[in-house]
Amino acid sequence: MTTLLWILAVAMIVVGVVGTVLPALPGAVLVFGGIALAAWIDGFTEISGWTVGVVAMLTVLAFAADYVAALLGAKRAGASRLAIAGAAIGTVAGVFTGFVGLLFMPLLGAAIGEYIADRDVMRAGKVGVATWIGLLLGTAVKVALVFTMVGIFFAALLL
Repeated sequence: MTTLLWILAVAMIVVGVVGTVLPALPGAVLVFGGIALAAWIDGFTEISGWTVGVVAMLTVLAFAADYVAALLGAKRAGASRLAIAGAAIGTVAGVFTGFVGLLFMPLLGAAIGEYIADRDVMRAGKVGVATWIGLLLGTAVKVALVFTMVGIFFAALLL
């Protein structure tokens, strides 16, 4: 039974790392769940409660970074609610269109949303790019935090 739980913990961590860049999966939450499960399996001896607490804080930061960076990028450009909704829809659509789609569909969605709201092509382009940059920065921060979480996990296991 312990082996199956370890397999589940590792699978959650791996799927979580992949989910860090895919909007359909809660990447940081899955990584945290896998680490917490691994800590529980060994009775918090190798992976202490303090380690799980630190990883929990990083999970909250990763979750918040995704939204805060996108909102700051959009707010800085004065994006409308439709631009933000368009970026979210574009992000989800990007999952189904491959890596290039995942990279550029949020930009397209934000620009279309802003164009619908304001009917100004130049403004829509500016808002689209600013929102897109915010999403990319948020994803980069989230990836860095998730890899930090995984690094802390491995350090706790090996040290």
